[in-house]
Amino acid sequence: MAVARIPFLPLFLPLQNPNLKPYRRLLPPDLSSPSPRSLEVQCAKRSGKQRYPSEKKKLQAITRTLRESDIKNREDGFWRLSMLGVPAHKDPGKDFTGVSLPLLEAIAKVLKFPVAAMLPQEAFSVVRKSFDARKVLKEAEFVYTVDMDIKKLLNLEPRTWDFVARLEPKLGVAEYMSTAKQPTDLVSILHDSRQVQDEVVQEDMFETQNKSSNKVLTKRPKIAVIGSGPSGLFASLVLGELGAEVTLIERGQAVEKRGRDIGALVVRRVLQSESNFCFGEGGAGTWSDGKLVTRIGRNSNGVQAVMKTLVQFGAPANILVDGKPHLGTDRLVPLLRNFRQHLKGLGVDIKFSTRLNDLIVENRQVVGVKVSDASHSPDYDNQELLCDGVILAVGHSARDVYQMLLQYDVELVPKDFAVGLRIEHPQELINRIQYSALATEVCNGRGRVPVADYKVVKYVSGDHDGATGMGDSSRSCYSFCMCPGGQVVLTSTNPLELCINGMSFSKRASRWANSALVVTVTSNDFDSFGAHGPLAGVGFQRELERRAAVMGGGNFVVPAQTLPDFLDNKLSETTLPPSSYRLGVHASKLHELFSSRITEALQQSIVAFDKELPGYISKDALLHGVETRTSSPVQVSRHADTYESTSLGGLYPIGEGAGYAGGIISAAVDGMYCGFAVAKTLGLYRGDIESVLGIAHKNTGFVKY
Repeated sequence: MAVARIPFLPLFLPLQNPNLKPYRRLLPPDLSSPSPRSLEVQCAKRSGKQRYPSEKKKLQAITRTLRESDIKNREDGFWRLSMLGVPAHKDPGKDFTGVSLPLLEAIAKVLKFPVAAMLPQEAFSVVRKSFDARKVLKEAEFVYTVDMDIKKLLNLEPRTWDFVARLEPKLGVAEYMSTAKQPTDLVSILHDSRQVQDEVVQEDMFETQNKSSNKVLTKRPKIAVIGSGPSGLFASLVLGELGAEVTLIERGQAVEKRGRDIGALVVRRVLQSESNFCFGEGGAGTWSDGKLVTRIGRNSNGVQAVMKTLVQFGAPANILVDGKPHLGTDRLVPLLRNFRQHLKGLGVDIKFSTRLNDLIVENRQVVGVKVSDASHSPDYDNQELLCDGVILAVGHSARDVYQMLLQYDVELVPKDFAVGLRIEHPQELINRIQYSALATEVCNGRGRVPVADYKVVKYVSGDHDGATGMGDSSRSCYSFCMCPGGQVVLTSTNPLELCINGMSFSKRASRWANSALVVTVTSNDFDSFGAHGPLAGVGFQRELERRAAVMGGGNFVVPAQTLPDFLDNKLSETTLPPSSYRLGVHASKLHELFSSRITEALQQSIVAFDKELPGYISKDALLHGVETRTSSPVQVSRHADTYESTSLGGLYPIGEGAGYAGGIISAAVDGMYCGFAVAKTLGLYRGDIESVLGIAHKNTGFVKY
């Protein structure tokens, strides 16, 4: 009998049973929490017989409620069947999203239908497909979620009626739906909204009759959106579709020119301070792995609307099905080009290479912005743009913007984040660790199974006694932004500072696998560096980046150290293993880069990771420094319902730079909801967006990666 696998939020509390191993993929703690005390309970993931009695009773009650629910018409509607396992050797492979015979066999087991080949493929559609290669399984398998159209199934194969009629709801396994869950892209949602309210809005909100003449004067609200990352793009899309006059201001270049600037950096070491891996169209995520995973609800209407919109602008349709969707830089570039053309078609004025220098504030209300050509100094040829609202959608590397906000006493709340190093292994080694004999099926991203990745976390107590309590002196160390088949890249925005990140192309065909290994840091760490105030985290980041630049010897050479040497606090005379970082690596004592507390937390965690991933500690594993920009070090306070700053009227801080998102999808969702909130404030939208997209994720500062 299949056992329902119930996803639940991980709880954090010292383990009472020393023989119970923590579940490997526990979520990393929310980094932007004001204090580690928010992590109140910790426990291992329990399933089956290991569940607590209270958990068992709760699940039994939920299942009983489902079974007692009245299914009025069993000859119509849909069944969503989950946890359908297909052995890897039987499945057509990771790129196949149709209905195969092995999948029909898995469906037949749930229906208890004797002949799988008699089930019509047309009655089923794949909703989700993921790969599970955990060692606890007898063999690796692809896990499917499938929607079954009852009417179509009975029309094509009437002999299935008795089996469908006996099917009962079971949490996490079988769910009855009267109608299919069909996600809609954002553009279609906006078009439907405009058809309903266009006449009312045009007459009631925009048009004023000039009494001295018979002319009709039209006034469109003006909005300035600062930043063309995911949050800025989706906010611009919503407001542009709803009729606002939008000016999108981006300090970097369009993706075509930005690509050439990045090429000049990689080949000739020429860093453009305003057009690089961090700044430019699409934000920092453009030249990254293009991960589309999120923890704000993969199946929520808001997330699905964003995903469908990405497909509309050129993303492959399989991102809607893939359990771990990603795009890769090569697919993001044409997608952003299509997005830009659509915005221009709406009348959005996009200003590239345009820097925000200042806000225009009157009586604590933002009434405009001062901008200039980003290729010149901030004082050169300032232009004033008056507007009815400013959406601040900058990334977490826009440190000058944080400084500007302080001048207007905007409330900036320091928050915890994470810093560390980026580790790189041969991808073949990670494939063998994760897949064993199945590693030969990877074939540099072109094989039947996905390129192997990993996700690990370890909690380290401040007294280093091995306890896992989450007190004030405890830390978490975890893998971050793991890029299988990727490369290490430079994300510096200042030639005197050195920081790095990882990226991958869509095929993930590189021979290296890299991931950040980061440790949570708090104000206690900032104090030891002499950094204080709301921007103490920024000062802490910059000091580490300057140290890394000095360690590397300058010219964007990255300090590096083999993993065994880092654990032994030494620097061997042997040559370093090959690295994907193209600007060169220099053997350095990375164990001296951080404070002893951070270094020891990393070392203890890496030893623990090797127990979960035997072979992780390898002479071929190379650490690169330094990774500091995992999330924004501050949060710009805002009202939960209007998205408006609590300090300045007319200012709407959103996305990753404002501390309300972490990654492409969560930033896009934040920008989308903000767009509707601003449209409501300006009278452009009168509907109830929550009835269409659901309740917005009320981010209280917790960054979800």
